[in-house]
Amino acid sequence: MNSENRPEVLIPSTEISAAVDRLAADIRRDYAGKEPLLLGILKGSFMFMADLVRRLDFPLEIDFVRLSSYGGGTESSGKINVVQGLRSDVKSKDVLVVEDIIDTGLTVAYLLEYLHKKRPASLKLCTLLDKPSRRRVPVSIDYTGITVPDKFLVGYGLDCDEVYRNLPDICVLGE
Repeated sequence: MNSENRPEVLIPSTEISAAVDRLAADIRRDYAGKEPLLLGILKGSFMFMADLVRRLDFPLEIDFVRLSSYGGGTESSGKINVVQGLRSDVKSKDVLVVEDIIDTGLTVAYLLEYLHKKRPASLKLCTLLDKPSRRRVPVSIDYTGITVPDKFLVGYGLDCDEVYRNLPDICVLGE
């Protein structure tokens, strides 16, 4: 790791925790009496999803997909690669997609279109971070934690070439 690229805290862990609490409260309200399938998008969403599901007090299923549009860079290539596909049958289920960050919208739009064709009972989207300034395709987000500026972020599951995921805060990589 280059000391010139030392991450600077943008969102401290306490603020992340408060956002997860708020999102969980909204999801508990909206999914009362249902048994949804929470579908995490790997690898970035793993920390957020783990914290989120621990705050949900109803029966639910969990599955993961792994999609990639970055390769090894910091800019989306725009081409979506399915690294690990869906394993659950979503037909007639209430599906909640859980994402760490939505910026261009390309990856999540691709996944939502794919899932919609599988005819779930409902399909909603939850993201911890929203970066609307980078949006290239429209995306309807049902649950948004924190809106962030157009900076390259790491920590709390977000990475740069697989490094920094373990940081407890969300940080801006030194520019």
